Amino acid sequence: MKTIQFREALREAMSEEMRRDERVLLLGEEVAEYNGAYKVSQGMLDEFGPKRVIDTPIAELGFAGIAVGASMNGLRPIVEFMTWNFAILAADQIINSAAKMLQMSGGQYNCPIVFRGGNGTAGQLAATHSQSFEAFYAHVPGLKVITPSNPYDAKGLLKAAIRDNDPVVFLESEKMYGDKGEVPEGEYIIPIGVADVKRKGTDVTVVTFGKIIKVAQEAAEVLEKEGISLEIIDLRTIRPIDYAAVVESVKKTNRCVVVEESWPLASISSEISYHLQRYAFDHLDAPVMRVTQTDTPFAFSPTLIDEALPNVDRIVKAVKSTLYR
Repeated sequence: MKTIQFREALREAMSEEMRRDERVLLLGEEVAEYNGAYKVSQGMLDEFGPKRVIDTPIAELGFAGIAVGASMNGLRPIVEFMTWNFAILAADQIINSAAKMLQMSGGQYNCPIVFRGGNGTAGQLAATHSQSFEAFYAHVPGLKVITPSNPYDAKGLLKAAIRDNDPVVFLESEKMYGDKGEVPEGEYIIPIGVADVKRKGTDVTVVTFGKIIKVAQEAAEVLEKEGISLEIIDLRTIRPIDYAAVVESVKKTNRCVVVEESWPLASISSEISYHLQRYAFDHLDAPVMRVTQTDTPFAFSPTLIDEALPNVDRIVKAVKSTLYR
């Protein structure tokens, strides 16, 4: 094993797949000459050249459309968005072209393409640069949606996404690019659609994903001092969701709190809550609770940011409410 940064794990995944398959290419704003806005693609231009690591204009709709067309013609593009907030401009190509192409072509055209970049909040960037898009894209049939929480998962899942024959939305976090974690020396793949138990516990299941995993872990440490044991499930893949892993955990703990960075309405936590009341109702000893971002546009003020996001105190309170404490 070796310890590397989240950005390095992503770079290793892309570089290994580009060495393995000459059809794989990377395009996006500043991915080549500048080595990527967050240095994820550092050194890749030198190794693979300008035909496979391509700087694009600031035109998300345009270069996303080029990538969709390239994928329909046999290539396997990786599209880097500087942030998923900017990818709103490319939503037509992602949702109306890539996601629907296989069905609308009667199976004649696949779109093996990965759309990736920074997602969610990243400090004081205000409302238009701090949105979490997991539920937004998971709502669309034809897309797969992945959001890793650590370097090990990031590398294994990105390699799986690049090899997948469907369009994949890969959501990272600007706050995680410098995070360090252990990654195997050799090649490995993590299957899409398989959740992971990040912490085993007996009293309450906490379901979450992405960078909020770290907040859930902090809450687990606080609660452990009070004799409360949390089991933390990292979904890793948001579409398809590993419902079975969540249900099996709740059968053991009989209680569940779902935590996510995005807004509450039509959210991933809503979906998990519905599924549990439908398929694990007899195992629940308390209503499913959830902790989300407040139902408002995101603030610039650091005080309001702390109030808006899921935090340790809010998770602790939600867990205790399922225990009637």
